[in-house]
Amino acid sequence: MSEEKEYQKYFLEFSYIGTNYHGWQIQKNGTSVQQYVNEKLSTILREDITTMGSSRTDAGVHARQNFLHFETIAEIENDFLRKLNFLLPRDIAVRNIFKMGMKSHARFDAISRSYEYVLSYEKNPFIAETACFYPYYKLDVNILNDFSQLLFEHKDYAAFSKRRTTVKTTICTISQAEWKVDAEKKIITFYVSSNRFLRGMVRGLVATMIAGGRQKLSKENFIKLLNSSVNQKTDFSAPANGLTLTAVKYPEGYFPEPLIETIRYSEIKTGLID
Repeated sequence: MSEEKEYQKYFLEFSYIGTNYHGWQIQKNGTSVQQYVNEKLSTILREDITTMGSSRTDAGVHARQNFLHFETIAEIENDFLRKLNFLLPRDIAVRNIFKMGMKSHARFDAISRSYEYVLSYEKNPFIAETACFYPYYKLDVNILNDFSQLLFEHKDYAAFSKRRTTVKTTICTISQAEWKVDAEKKIITFYVSSNRFLRGMVRGLVATMIAGGRQKLSKENFIKLLNSSVNQKTDFSAPANGLTLTAVKYPEGYFPEPLIETIRYSEIKTGLID
């Protein structure tokens, strides 16, 4: 009798432009990034593959860096990444693959996620898919940063979570929250990092703080909203295309060397994740 093969767990580092997808997670009535990745992995490995992502991005939201894990009994060959990238749509790219222990988990082992939300004062077709066109007068970055500093003092973000969510807690620990202006590119960007994010949370914070930057919301009322537990006065109108998941971090030393030698993520300067 032949010896039965054991399952092995792998992590994939990947990126995508989310414009054409109803988010990362498989949907009943819409195309998702996960759907394509599952299908193409199953084709290459010749078995049914189901992936688990580290972060669930909403419809139209992008990811410069995300991770997923999957299990397989198949051997990972040296041309695996090349084959997978060839089969995937042009707006989804895999970057690295890591051979991991069976107890490792892409979602639960991640210790932080980082997002950027980009507003462009100029209509620019070259960044139209990844930046929100904002054809109004320039926002007061000092007011925006006064608002963002309040996030470090807060933990419960129930008021910034969309409904129809199944999370057990609305507690989040924000470690970065800052607005920066790039005068040359005519953009303003919100950078935020946290151990976790709630559904719609970043877009809710962005749109609500913009109301503050336009002096339509006082700092006092923003504090009241932070301290409330309902989202009735939260503005979730920030368009999805301006939001990008930029990094997912794991404990130091978590990953071994990539299974297949390839271009390192940090060295990518062109293409989808320029």
